[in-house]
Amino acid sequence: MARARKLFTIGYEQTPPKAVLDELEQAGVKLLVDVRAVTSSRRPGFSKNQLAAGLDERGIAYVHLAALGTPKEGRLAARGGQYDLLRNIYTKHLKTSQAKEQLDELSSLVKKAGPVCLMCYERDHTHCHRQMIAEIIEARDGVKVENLAAPQV
Repeated sequence: MARARKLFTIGYEQTPPKAVLDELEQAGVKLLVDVRAVTSSRRPGFSKNQLAAGLDERGIAYVHLAALGTPKEGRLAARGGQYDLLRNIYTKHLKTSQAKEQLDELSSLVKKAGPVCLMCYERDHTHCHRQMIAEIIEARDGVKVENLAAPQV
């Protein structure tokens, strides 16, 4: 029987870079898909170039799908704990042509790139747009979603 493909998700809030990289490596992730709209971070080690370099050292590829990031008003809603508003804003965003194209690209990557992990800032996947992306890919491509959580600082 064929083994079901997995799609992982992870958030790096309150987590050191090494712990996130260790968690990804331990899970067998081969490709990290960054679904942040903005790839700069105030957290050392999580800006695009630093993150990609750390992943590369562990044999994990990096792709940024900016159109799957949360629009600014969605990020503000999330920061304010307005998760229903975030969901409404992001649902509307997913109907844009850019987001649809990148969802198709993500589907293709999940099918061919080996274990893939979606990453953004929010630690709790239930309060994050990456969960919505994961649910779409799970339904569309029949993958099993597993949410990773690296040890906090």
